[in-house]
Amino acid sequence: MKVQYHRISGTSYQTIWDFQTLLNNEIKQAKRWQSQNVYSDKANPYFLNHLVFCEHKPVYTIGKSGTQDNLLSGLDELQRESIELFKINRGGDITYHGPGQLTAYFIFDLEQLYRDVHRFVRDLEECVIRVLNSYDLKAFRMKDYTGVWLGDEQEGYRKICAIGVHLSRWVSMHGLAFNISTDLDYFDKIIPCGIDEKDKTVSTLSKELGYEPDFDLLVAKMIKAVEEVFNLDIINP
Repeated sequence: MKVQYHRISGTSYQTIWDFQTLLNNEIKQAKRWQSQNVYSDKANPYFLNHLVFCEHKPVYTIGKSGTQDNLLSGLDELQRESIELFKINRGGDITYHGPGQLTAYFIFDLEQLYRDVHRFVRDLEECVIRVLNSYDLKAFRMKDYTGVWLGDEQEGYRKICAIGVHLSRWVSMHGLAFNISTDLDYFDKIIPCGIDEKDKTVSTLSKELGYEPDFDLLVAKMIKAVEEVFNLDIINP
């Protein structure tokens, strides 16, 4: 499957959401045309899928199963601190995006891969797990909690990557938020992912390593992991 790579930084969340929506709609329109055209090769879609890597300005997003009750700050405080707030169509609850975080959006036609949403989420987790393993960190999934975690029962569990997706006609949107050198103070203003348990917190890669990793190197590791896990041909990485 061919995938066009995009990297965007420092823009508003609305701009990226609109961009995702445009790409998602283009793929769905192309699929409809191809399904109706008797001369098209159904086994070889002519359209590209898309992988978008972002570093957002500070923003909180609330998914379909989320509630604004998990936002601990008032809207006036968010406005004073120039933090955006969006209710969006991905799964999951509230989370934060901002500088020092790799937010990856996957606009994929899953019918070119598999019709399995659960597997898609597990594969997203696998990409991050492989990157963390390359830094000699033992990352894992937790039963009943989507995302990627570090730690153990004795020292507590730390979420380093949140995941939430949306699918329409098997074309995906949204994806994952991987904390690299994110300012964790922003997570104090929310109940991250709606998880209010004392033994579960949020962490970053720089905190776990004790130093700030090279962001461009991490991006390259992430692209490689996505290529390998999904068996993709990524264009212009």
